[in-house]
Amino acid sequence: MRLRLLLLALGTFAMGTDSMVMAGILGLIAHDLGVSVPAAGQMVTVFALSYAVLAPMLATAAARWPRRRVLLSALTVFTAANALSALAPNYPLLLATRVLAAAGAALYTPTANAVATTLVPAERRGRALATVLGGMTVATALGVPLGTYIGRTDWRLTMWLVVALGAAAFLGLALLLRDLPAPATAPGLRARLAPLRNGNVLAAAATTLVFFLAFNTVYIYLGTVVRPATGGDAGRLSLIMLVSGLASIAGNWLGGRAVDRLGVRTVLLTGGSVAALAFLALPWVSATMPGALVYAALSPLAGWAVSVALPHRLASLDPPNAPLLISLNSSALYLGMAAAGGVGSLALTVLGDRWFPLASTALSLVSVALAAVTTRRRTAGAGGVAGPAGTAGATGATGATASASSPDSAPVPGAEAPAARL
Repeated sequence: MRLRLLLLALGTFAMGTDSMVMAGILGLIAHDLGVSVPAAGQMVTVFALSYAVLAPMLATAAARWPRRRVLLSALTVFTAANALSALAPNYPLLLATRVLAAAGAALYTPTANAVATTLVPAERRGRALATVLGGMTVATALGVPLGTYIGRTDWRLTMWLVVALGAAAFLGLALLLRDLPAPATAPGLRARLAPLRNGNVLAAAATTLVFFLAFNTVYIYLGTVVRPATGGDAGRLSLIMLVSGLASIAGNWLGGRAVDRLGVRTVLLTGGSVAALAFLALPWVSATMPGALVYAALSPLAGWAVSVALPHRLASLDPPNAPLLISLNSSALYLGMAAAGGVGSLALTVLGDRWFPLASTALSLVSVALAAVTTRRRTAGAGGVAGPAGTAGATGATGATASASSPDSAPVPGAEAPAARL
């Protein structure tokens, strides 16, 4: 049983590495294909936007397929797409392969989460999800710096690393993942989007979108902003990415416990404010390697703590519909990632390589303001977060439980919170 969960996690590890490693190899891709770094950054935009749009559509289309077939089909598409990325002779074809890779990831990740919950008893589902989603956590800490280092002379080697990971997951699941329960009746696309008529849900999704827009506006172009510290050395950049990944794991762990102890509102406001301060300081601290490492530790620590609180908040608004709400949170997250490529490119053009993180500072403050206005402190005896209308939500623990059992959850670029993340 444990081996099958680890094989599912290997697939999410491959997809997490693929979606996040671009930050470390953008410069090489731009140089090789004769485009600017901001143009190369649009690969992240294309991947994230395709994921956000395709996830609910593909989940609906494949709802009646056997889950084993869905997983293997998704891994086939994902692995083949990355092989095509490695072979792409020009920028337009590379962009096309990113759409195909996003389709595979959008189909695999929610299904892997659902399968994890069927492989164990109900009382162990949270831990099963933590194992599978842990693939994304490890991708931030190991996959991204490893991929950055391997691709330090040729970015195509990084793509072949992802291909190898995807192929290994495919072979393992093909051999060992059998006799899965038939999928339950799944809601249609209209039912998945129905919660958007709720103003509180829209406010929570908007907070998610703006925060991940702020976070990824810097992350996508991290190699550019820390160049004064790294001097263009891939080894130094890999170290920064490693510290960032380890801080993501710590932020994920800290965020889950802080939400349970302090509440969603406190984590959103505190974590968002710390992230804004980190972005504000980045133009100065990026001048030296120690300063860049401090940023790489602080920003993900705060950012991924917030990312735990965001799905908790949505799940608490309507616990019976937590799977649908968390699925919408996932779409908002990836839309934020998609927009970050363009916003980061614009900020680079207008503000320059050093000062463009100030755009993330402003966006972080907007997300904090949204959270402050659309949430309020829980009243005596009420758990969780109350919406603007004053309806108390479920406790943090309830939200976490609802999320953990969600078959439609999808992971986030970065560390994943056990039983609480997308």
